[in-house]
Amino acid sequence: MVKFDGVARGLVGEITSRFEKTGLKIVAAKLTRVSQELAVKHYPADREEFLKGMGNKTLENYAQMGADPVEKLGTDSPLEIGKMIREWLIGYIQEGPVMAYVLEAPHSVELVRKLCGHTLPLIAPPGTIRGDFAFDSSFLANTAKRAIRNMMHASGTVEEAKYEIPLWFKKEEILKYRRTDEEVMVG
Repeated sequence: MVKFDGVARGLVGEITSRFEKTGLKIVAAKLTRVSQELAVKHYPADREEFLKGMGNKTLENYAQMGADPVEKLGTDSPLEIGKMIREWLIGYIQEGPVMAYVLEAPHSVELVRKLCGHTLPLIAPPGTIRGDFAFDSSFLANTAKRAIRNMMHASGTVEEAKYEIPLWFKKEEILKYRRTDEEVMVG
């Protein structure tokens, strides 16, 4: 998904081009506004590992910045920080239209994650979408009590993709076809 900051900056075409040039096939796409119901389902409160992971990334970034999370956020609990971030994320994906995709190819989850770059734009390498077009950090975002403006969401695992795709697309919206380069790319 290209989040609103990417849509608002006119980067959907550039990002789509990067996916397609890599060999990823777009089998569904739509520009849409995200309802509260969809946002809450997309970021469910019961994904404790996900919440702790976001909290731990924040704590690592705070340590790098020499900042005290208790002073800035009132806690150093990865789970509690993750819960705060979840609320900010729910608001973030509702700020304006987003471009949602289903991309298909062998190893598509890994490819998309690699193209997007690290979820913390500050440490995403140049050449990745986030590395080229964003610079936000946990420290900047959390200090402002907002989500990190990292332009993209990409499923982290195949299981996560299997959960997320039906949230965003009806089965009949996902199209099957063959790209001309598939013969060369996968045989």
